[in-house]
Order: sequence, then C-alpha cells, then structure tokens
Amino acid sequence: MSKKGIVLYLHVHQPWRVRDYSIFDTANRHDYFSDASETDRNNGKVFNKVADKSYRPMNKLLKHLLNENSDFKLSLSITGTFVEQARQYAPDVLDDFKDLVRTGKVEIVAETYHHSLAFFYSRDEFERQVAMHREMVEHEFGVTPTAFRNTELSYYDELGKWADQAGYDAVLTEGWDPVLGWRSPNHVYRPPETKHVKLLTKNYRLSDDVAFRFGNKAWEQWPLSADSYEQWLDAAHQDGPLVNLFMDYETFGEHQWEDTGIFEFFNRLVNQWSDRDDVTFYTVTDAARSFDAVDNLSMPHTVTWADTERDLSAWLGNSMQQEAMRYIYNLEHDIIRSGDMALIDDWRRLQTSDHPYYMCTKWFRDGDVHAYFSPYKSPYDAFLYYMNAVRDLRYRLMAYHSSSHGSF
Repeated sequence: MSKKGIVLYLHVHQPWRVRDYSIFDTANRHDYFSDASETDRNNGKVFNKVADKSYRPMNKLLKHLLNENSDFKLSLSITGTFVEQARQYAPDVLDDFKDLVRTGKVEIVAETYHHSLAFFYSRDEFERQVAMHREMVEHEFGVTPTAFRNTELSYYDELGKWADQAGYDAVLTEGWDPVLGWRSPNHVYRPPETKHVKLLTKNYRLSDDVAFRFGNKAWEQWPLSADSYEQWLDAAHQDGPLVNLFMDYETFGEHQWEDTGIFEFFNRLVNQWSDRDDVTFYTVTDAARSFDAVDNLSMPHTVTWADTERDLSAWLGNSMQQEAMRYIYNLEHDIIRSGDMALIDDWRRLQTSDHPYYMCTKWFRDGDVHAYFSPYKSPYDAFLYYMNAVRDLRYRLMAYHSSSHGSF
C-alpha cells in the first residue's frame, strides 16, 4: 500500500511583455517586446530581478534538499517563453533547472509552449504549441513529459478526453468546491469517458496558505510555522492519501519575499516531512501511477486556479479581453499560411495569457491581485498597446502577402 504524501507542483513562467507600443509605431516599428526603457515592461530587467529574488535562491535550496533527502521530489512546468528569456538574459538559471531535472527526482509537466488559451480558440494551434513544448523539454532537459497541465490550470471534461487520447498519465486542475461537491481534493479521480488518464486536483486552501497568505501580517495564522503547517497537512490526509500543493515557482522569493521567512519555512517543512517514515513526496506522474481513481469527476464547465470565480473571467471577463483574443486568433489561418517565422513567433507571443490578464477590470481583492501582477498603469493601457501590436501584425501580414503573391 502506498504511503500518504505531498504532490508538490511549481509553475515557472515569464511572459514577453508588450512595451509602450503606440499607434505611431504601427507600420513603422515591429519591436513589440523591446527592452528599450520601460522598467516595468523591460523583459530583461524583470527577468533578472526575479532571478535574483526567486529563481537563483530557490534553485539552490531545491538542489540542496534533493541531495539531502532521498524521498523528496517535485514536479515543475516550465513555459517556452521562460526558457527563451532564460537563454537570453540568465543562462545560469536555465542551467540550474537542468541540474534539478538531472537528479531524476524532478518531473517536467507538459503544457502549451506560449502559455496560451489556445485550447479554447483553436485545437490545431493548441496541439502545435503542446508539440513545441514537448520538443523544447526533450531538447533542453532530456525528458519527455507524461503529465499535462493547461494554462492557468484551465480544465473541463473535453481536456481530460484530449489528455487521455494523447497518452498522458495525469492532468492537473483546481480542486474547486462547487465542482468537487462532497469529494475531497486529496484523492485521485478519473475524467469521464477516459480509459487511462488520472485527474489530480489542487488543494487550494493549503496551497494558497503558502502562495498568497504566508506573508500577510493581517492573517490570523501569521506567522505560519512549518510545525503548524505540518499539522494541517496531517489533518488533510484524513480526507485522502494525497495533498496536492500547486503554486507558482515565484511564490518563493518574489510573491513572498525572503524577509517573510518563506525559504526557511520551506526548508524546514521538507526536512521534517522527509524525516518521517509514514509519509513521502510524489511527482504528479508518480501519484497517478501509485493510486487508483476513487471516482469519476466531471467538470462540464471550465475551471481555473484564478480569482474568486475560478473560471476564465480573469482573462475573458470584459469586452477588451474578448476583443483582443478574438482578433489574435482570427489571424491564425493567414499567419500560419505565410510560413514567415518572425510573424508566427510574434503572433504566438501575443497569445500568452498574461496579456488579457493585464486587461482585467475587476475590483476588490481580485482586482488587487491583477494590479499587483500587471506592469501597466491601467488595464486600458495594456489593451491599447496590445491592440496596436495586433494592428501592426496585420499590416506586416498584408505586406508579406502583397510582396509574395501580389495581393492579400
């Protein structure tokens, strides 16, 4: 019988942010992602800031913990846009991630290369990006993914069927109460109408205690100790054999700064958990292979890991977001048909879900989270710069076809 344990999954991502791209740049300059001057949108400066605060210290800590604790293991998803920026701005960071994977105890989870919402707009483009991501992972890390997560943990039953047909062992999503009902997120489930793939659901309460609440001095549980958190994990295991802790890699050092004690907390928690004989750690695939599904779990409507609603409204909740995504995906046929890799690369970079996320106009707590992550003064600025880039993309496409075929 398999031990109870933690499934730790961390998501590594950086988008290509659109600079202050004005209407006067359209048809004149095509450098939407230039690192020229804007500090908040200078991709190189942002990447190196996060590398110093999060990637480098967390990679160092993980390497130490993996070497010192035989049971410790985890799963990562690493987007293609992150790898592109790491190659360009901080190759040592990419090398560190490769070292982690070489331990044989770090799994890479599959996803879309450009962290896009393509599954909801174009199944063809979605599958192209999944293939691109798999090829990148095989080339950079020497492994082939066996588990899948869609962008922002977005999921509904059709994705489960797709993952099953694609041969994955597991697919990840949010353990959202209205969907789980009486069920616990601490079990393995099976999507309906599938034969092989398992469904792992995030324990959002325990995940968010670390990812969002850890450094909040107004939180009634602050400061959270590793001892207290370990007790919560044990209590959660009364409801099932697995506690799925899913969060951003940047939780460590960037979202929760070093002075909150986040690194010390994580170090102590892993060491204490590893010292016990009655519990262990699992990668996503290990968990799927070690435990039988206890029930079918249907999600007929899309669930994500963001905002109060846990739906797609963080990215598609207003007319700006909907228009932006409609315009970018409407270009698919002509962009792909062009075969122009510069055009195709820019088009795909503009699909990254961060772009519509920056256009969100929600208020209250969700709005505060969006504002924290956005490099723009307002969602309207994000929309205007983005749409100017889309207009220029259309101009380049027309110019390409005019020069190649005489008409468009």
